[in-house]
Amino acid sequence: MESSKAFRTLLLYRVGATLSYQIIMVAVGWHLYEITHSVISLGLIGLAELIPYFILALYSGHAVDHYSRKLIAALACLLHIAVALFLTTIALGWLKPAVPLIYTAVCFIGVGRALLRPSYQALFGQIIPRDQLTRYTAYASSAFQICVVAGPGLGGLMIGFAGLEWTYLLAAVFGAFGLYGITFINVSQEKSSNLSKHFLKSFLEGFHYVKRHELIMSIMVLDMFAVLFGGAVSILPAFVKEVLNAGPETLGILRAAPAAGAVITGLYLARHPILTDSGKYLLLSVAGFGMAIIAFGLSSQLWLCALFLLVSGCCDSVSVVIRGSIMQLTTPDHMRGRISAINGIFIGSSNELGALESGLAASLIGLVPSIIFGGVATIAVVLITHQLAPHLYKLHLKDIS
Repeated sequence: MESSKAFRTLLLYRVGATLSYQIIMVAVGWHLYEITHSVISLGLIGLAELIPYFILALYSGHAVDHYSRKLIAALACLLHIAVALFLTTIALGWLKPAVPLIYTAVCFIGVGRALLRPSYQALFGQIIPRDQLTRYTAYASSAFQICVVAGPGLGGLMIGFAGLEWTYLLAAVFGAFGLYGITFINVSQEKSSNLSKHFLKSFLEGFHYVKRHELIMSIMVLDMFAVLFGGAVSILPAFVKEVLNAGPETLGILRAAPAAGAVITGLYLARHPILTDSGKYLLLSVAGFGMAIIAFGLSSQLWLCALFLLVSGCCDSVSVVIRGSIMQLTTPDHMRGRISAINGIFIGSSNELGALESGLAASLIGLVPSIIFGGVATIAVVLITHQLAPHLYKLHLKDIS
């Protein structure tokens, strides 16, 4: 299959599944709060999703390397469709009690999320030629950021104008689009003669590969700690209320700003990939992200806050595209699922723990100081990485492509 056509069908899968997920999660939050009027119930949504994700993520990576990647990707979409239809019946009042059933549905979304990432990454690396990986990674990153912004926005509009039941049905439709896309991908999965079907042995093979491969380990650790300390977005609602004295419209602008920067930069990088001095640009982009977060924390005007968050999104996009290209170029095809799953554990834990770190820091030292601390810590992570992994600074993507 021609790479551009294969990429479009794979992107339909990713976009459909991502929009379905985003719409479901925003609708679930509204649905639960409408029933319970409890902020704690919203916090439990993340826990309900995260537990099955962590339990299954590593096994799903093993499965992606041993069984049909298309089948696993299709199963992720089918789970999104089934969960959306199940939530529709709850919204219509056909199934009760609503609250525990909603949390059960969220658990299955966590299962779908565990299947989605490694199957997508493995298929992406399989269908895209090595010399075009950086360009298509940039396109894929931009498409994902658009979904992250459009999904919640579309879900919120649907809830307001059509109701929860139609919102959940729309999520099912997008899940069906994803399923439609995956059926048109024609790939043959090569099997290594040394591939172990025993899960523990298979997982340890992937873990030891990451441990031995200093380049992969360094970018995983860099990403984990940068996200851990740079999680200012998670406390934006408090910043909007306490610093800007504004309402939800302002929150929407600030939430969209990083994604807008990421989309613009991703489209630029698709046309102008960073093939030389890639490691240098990676470290500079993460440091730039930290500086943008510091500047954001020191700002008290909306346009400045939005500008610095947009810059943070631009820097993050450079980092995402370079790291994604490194991961794809240095991972053997028969290990893509496991390496992607291990990377997903790093990223998943850092996102959740980063939100927790930001909240705890804000409660201990204050809102603005916690944001500044996060930015300073991110820059410190870059400096430490530069010292401990000097090979990363000297990396050129063209040398491994």
